[in-house]
Amino acid sequence: MRRSDAFLATSREDRGEERDDVRLAVRAGLVRQFGSGLYGFAPTGERVRQKIIDVVAAEMDAIGGQRVSLPQLNYRDVWEESGRWGSFEGEMFRLENRDGVEMCLAPSHEEGVVHLVDGVVRSYDDLPLLVYQIESKHRDDHARNGLLRTKEFTMKDAYSLHATEAGLRETYREVRAAYCRIFDALGLDVVVCDADNSVMGGSASEEFVAPVDEDGTLDLVACERDDCRFGVTDEHPEFGAYRREDGEAVDGTDRGGTSGVCPDCGGALAATEGVEVGHVFQLGTHYSDAMNLAVDTADGDRARVEMGSYGIGITRIVQTLCLQHADADGCRWPVTDRGTVAPYEVAVVPLAYEGDVRRAADRVHDELEAAGVDCLLFDDRDQTIGERFAESDLLGVPTKVVLGNHYADTGEVELETRDGDTRYRALDAAIAELAG
Repeated sequence: MRRSDAFLATSREDRGEERDDVRLAVRAGLVRQFGSGLYGFAPTGERVRQKIIDVVAAEMDAIGGQRVSLPQLNYRDVWEESGRWGSFEGEMFRLENRDGVEMCLAPSHEEGVVHLVDGVVRSYDDLPLLVYQIESKHRDDHARNGLLRTKEFTMKDAYSLHATEAGLRETYREVRAAYCRIFDALGLDVVVCDADNSVMGGSASEEFVAPVDEDGTLDLVACERDDCRFGVTDEHPEFGAYRREDGEAVDGTDRGGTSGVCPDCGGALAATEGVEVGHVFQLGTHYSDAMNLAVDTADGDRARVEMGSYGIGITRIVQTLCLQHADADGCRWPVTDRGTVAPYEVAVVPLAYEGDVRRAADRVHDELEAAGVDCLLFDDRDQTIGERFAESDLLGVPTKVVLGNHYADTGEVELETRDGDTRYRALDAAIAELAG
């Protein structure tokens, strides 16, 4: 993409947002606010959002998930049947259609999955089944914290169905492991915390929480070891055993100090803040009991279907990555073995877009794009070199190809990472390295 053709809604100034991470997302042109709890994604932000979706979908497909799309608009009767019509405590958007029939925007789709399979899944031979969707969700929540709590958001929600409780536990473990791989692929640090099933019902659940230094939505105590994912949030009844209510750790140190020994690995625990980015539930027969979903068993009896539910907040991840990785210059999207969710992987920055430099910059851009690399060529003559560097850093582009005085003198381009490390390559070698 050429800078002169791209719609980059970047800005040098903020619009008065209260949080630094939201201010950055707006300044970087990722999102624009359309009202309280409503955000639209500009082209740059949509590139990030879609790359996150691609990582999530690939892992769900890899463990046998099959993608579906269920209606967001539901009639009241199915929610009455499950017993959840009145349990969302005002967070469900409700309306009447033209015939005066009550409807809602579904905040989750356990009921929808039961309806999807009812009469089609008849026998234990038809199970297990894992389906998922990546769609918009709507909840009339109190909008706050930018993309972390909105009224409309993108979510990956998955549902598994099983003939036995043992089958549910096996798939639950598979999805849990897939979630760990997803967050690793995104470069998002997470811990796994025991959680309450709340209005979802069922017997057990865990939430994936991303530790952040500040501006989280939960208080968190988490293991400091990289190979351990133990954590406890302030929503857990045993949180006080790890963290005192006065904000000090249980050993008397200030917030951010160690809070005792990790029960999983023996490492040190640290008090911090966190953002929930995923949640997995063992629902058991909570919904199949209420909605009469059963299958034939191997011995000729009938048994209620065991269910699991699994969610990842796609929209939340965009802002949480900013919380964990951004710096004073802008976004810093992690680069992992699976690549990066940065809107552009490479920025081509010529000192002056003319003559031999222009021809070299065009070649780098064209050959990288042909190789499938998301490349942004700064070909706008109205921008100074400083403005080009600043905008590339604000967007969080992981690598710059700089064609400046060093190129004019030696024929070598500078490959500069977002963290400021620089290496020098001949033009052909640089293209081959970045395309490889």
